[in-house]
Amino acid sequence: MKITVTGSLGNISKPLTEELVSKGHSVTVISSKTKRQKDIEALGAKAAIGTMEDADFLTEAFKGAEIVYVMEALDVSSFFDQNFDIIDAINKIGNNYKQSLERSGVKRVVHLSSIGAHTDKGNGNLAFHYNTGTILKQLPKDVSIKFMRPVGFYYNMFAFIQTIKTQGAIIQNYGGDEKDPWVSPLDIASVIAEEIEKPFNGRTVRYIASDEVSPNELVKILGEAIGKPDLRWLVISDEQMLNGMIASGMAPQVAKGFVEMNASGRNGILYEDYNRNKPILGKIKLKDFAKEFAVVYNQQ
Repeated sequence: MKITVTGSLGNISKPLTEELVSKGHSVTVISSKTKRQKDIEALGAKAAIGTMEDADFLTEAFKGAEIVYVMEALDVSSFFDQNFDIIDAINKIGNNYKQSLERSGVKRVVHLSSIGAHTDKGNGNLAFHYNTGTILKQLPKDVSIKFMRPVGFYYNMFAFIQTIKTQGAIIQNYGGDEKDPWVSPLDIASVIAEEIEKPFNGRTVRYIASDEVSPNELVKILGEAIGKPDLRWLVISDEQMLNGMIASGMAPQVAKGFVEMNASGRNGILYEDYNRNKPILGKIKLKDFAKEFAVVYNQQ
């Protein structure tokens, strides 16, 4: 099949492209960076260089594709732009996707959504996934869409490294013994590749998770991996978390969204639909990722 993949050679799109190519599919990878072209072609795929903000480019890149995989991405540095509106930025990308998919005539779409996308209330920055899903559902009824909803990414834990090194602790506005689901990008890519080869029918949702561990279990696993068996998980208030993020230079709107997102996990909003539709867990467990975490931790 002819498949177009957005996300360049990111943590999900690269292994997804590798798997699709290995299965004999003709894959075009969209990237905003010209320097990625050779790397994309080295995988056996074609490169289309342009941005998610350019609807005309996307329309041309999608033409002829039997299936398109779409995901939204932002430069993390934009989170520190005091005038940045994260919800508006993602909404614009979502509208570009809708316009381009409709113009290009694509009838099968896989969208990388997220846990928390079942609601636009009380989930912080994750509301943009709900918004994008709503936008894509406005496509003609004959366009089938598979909404993939992964949980928290393992590699988000790299953000914990700074306070581990400076304070010997992971500091968040949630914690305890309640289990949280986490996922490896490799398991996400594997599930998406599986769904691409299954029949499409209407609009469906599938959650993706690799492991379920509590914050207290998490610090034990990471602590052992990095040689800090006394690693602690400290819970602070929402206000303390917000003030710390803003003090680091993060835009207030973005910081507030992250704090609310964490709080939604703490109060159950984030996981309510996931718990009703739990997936079979993937292959890569936190103990597997902890080895990768230790390598990165020791390099910093």
